[in-house]
Amino acid sequence: MLDSMSQSAGRALPRKEGREKVTGAARYVDDLVFPGMLHGVTVRSSIARGRIRSIDAACDPDQFTIVSARDIPGVNAVALMVDDQPFLAFDHIRHAEEPILLLAHPDRPMAEEARQRVRIVYDVLPAQFDMAQSGDVFKSFLLEKGDVDNAFQGEDIVVVEGEYLTGAQEQLYIEPQGMIAAANPVDGVTVWGSMQCPYYVHKALMKLFAFPEDKIRVVQCETGGGFGGKEEYPSMIAGHAALLAWKSGRPVKLVYDRAEDIAATTKRHLSRTRHRTAVTRDGRLVAMDIDFVLDGGAYCTLSPVVLSRGTIHAAGPYHCENVRIRSRAVATNHPPHGAFRGFGAPQSIFALERHMDHVAAAVGLAPEELRRRNFLKKGQSTATGQVIREDLDLAGMMDRALEEADYHGKRKRFQQDNPASRIKRGIGLATFMHGAGFTGSGEVYLQSQVALEADAKGRVRILVSSTEIGQGTNTVLSQIAADALDISYNDVELAQPDTAVVPNSGPTVASRTCMVVGKLVESAALGLRQTLATYAGLSFAEACAAHIGKHGTLRSISRYEPPAGIHWDDEHYRGDAYGAYAWAVYVAQVAVDTSTWETHVEDFVARQEVGKVIHPVLATGQIEGSVAQGIGWALYEEIVYRDGRVINGQMTNYIMPASADLPPHKSFL
Repeated sequence: MLDSMSQSAGRALPRKEGREKVTGAARYVDDLVFPGMLHGVTVRSSIARGRIRSIDAACDPDQFTIVSARDIPGVNAVALMVDDQPFLAFDHIRHAEEPILLLAHPDRPMAEEARQRVRIVYDVLPAQFDMAQSGDVFKSFLLEKGDVDNAFQGEDIVVVEGEYLTGAQEQLYIEPQGMIAAANPVDGVTVWGSMQCPYYVHKALMKLFAFPEDKIRVVQCETGGGFGGKEEYPSMIAGHAALLAWKSGRPVKLVYDRAEDIAATTKRHLSRTRHRTAVTRDGRLVAMDIDFVLDGGAYCTLSPVVLSRGTIHAAGPYHCENVRIRSRAVATNHPPHGAFRGFGAPQSIFALERHMDHVAAAVGLAPEELRRRNFLKKGQSTATGQVIREDLDLAGMMDRALEEADYHGKRKRFQQDNPASRIKRGIGLATFMHGAGFTGSGEVYLQSQVALEADAKGRVRILVSSTEIGQGTNTVLSQIAADALDISYNDVELAQPDTAVVPNSGPTVASRTCMVVGKLVESAALGLRQTLATYAGLSFAEACAAHIGKHGTLRSISRYEPPAGIHWDDEHYRGDAYGAYAWAVYVAQVAVDTSTWETHVEDFVARQEVGKVIHPVLATGQIEGSVAQGIGWALYEEIVYRDGRVINGQMTNYIMPASADLPPHKSFL
């Protein structure tokens, strides 16, 4: 029945949206213009903590639309994990740049000018910016394996302690946050914008307007990057645009400039990690006692899930019978922190890998040898007690990475370099794992759905809320569907993510799109094949036409079902934290100028084990992009706060690495 086509998966096929992006035909939110549209701006707090005494909008209400917390028709709280963050501050201020007032005008410069004239009087209160001093805890976890306290009492062990800090990091997507909204009592609320998770925004707007789900519609426009920064924050800006549209009765566009985007939106959480490790003199890990703290900022946002992932990954890809990880996300008066690529794991893994080097030095082993003696193997368990059931050769991966980097040869040469030279070189490595998908029971809770539909010409449309944000969603899901149906990749397309059209396939986060949603796409495609099985002897297109002619529609729906053998205990935080892990070994060669302290990464090797690669170019691009962000976080990027306000909110003083700052990069999958 089905046309025989060459396999799509594993090939570097053209991106589905590539032509539109390259030619400029792709339309981002700021490209859209609606009749009678107003331009919105947000008036924000200039203090980190206090009470609002008075607000003087200082503009003519006949010319401007003015929205305060009193104008909110539903609940003044952004619906997320904890509904603690107001869309607009009413009396209390808990962080700098907190939204207080919204203005809109047909002329964007006039709206901006009016924003500068608004006067707000505060009673200023003391603010807390030190997470170590905060006693206000959003979320905490205790993860235990074995008997840690007793293990530290053992004979002939070495105890190594260390403390490791990481700073905030801006996602710095190319396109800033932006939304357009239309709203009225008859049609409800519709928003178009740049986002990762349409159904997050949908949920937030339902509560904000006290509307049923069919009165809220959320449409993703072409989105110029996200990295987690467009996971939860779009709910806030969508709510603001929608409130202005509701009061004015006209469409409203609200797009941030770069300075406002950096100053007001979420960042990677600051962290502090303390390690206390017991190790035998021959380098066997006996016990790991880890204390992990995140600065959540003023409101909870996604801090619990960031903390969760950071906690689970804090012990890394190493076998240790006795592990205790105590973690907490605390409140400060910084602007709220949120999701950023890897969310939580980069902070705790950084601390672990630095600490492993100190442990190696304490027992007289090379860094790679300490790791080799403690790598997880098949049949052993992670810190959560998850048994590794797959063949796992981390030592072999490390050997291949070290060989590609000429690690041993370079270490020897660098030790023999002229000691009088001001340029000092070194080479180091890190090993890590990363769980794919939501943690524990998260995927069961989401209950994701996807749908596939075919027309009479045999063209297939994938309906998912998973968004294309530059990482390749449209392409890899099309490849998966084409292979499952044995049709041409060119005969598959994706519906625009629109909550009025597509089912909720879950958020586009947590490395879940290809693995979890892709599997659902495959299942739905196999459902289509089963439906058409009665049309033997016909091509796929002919079978589609025959079925549609008889029944009217051809559609298949797939719903998430947890894989067999996966068990997670939410109460005790034990068991199978993830359905699958990626494993990696990275090697970096670094040069430091001891006169200027300029630091450059001169060479980089990344060896990854990620399972079946659907699109090799896109997969490699994901690795290269994450390495660039890691180098930026380590050497260039620093959020500078003064009294809780970001004071380097431009790309002239928030420095990210450019192409010339990045090393030759070899990635191996």
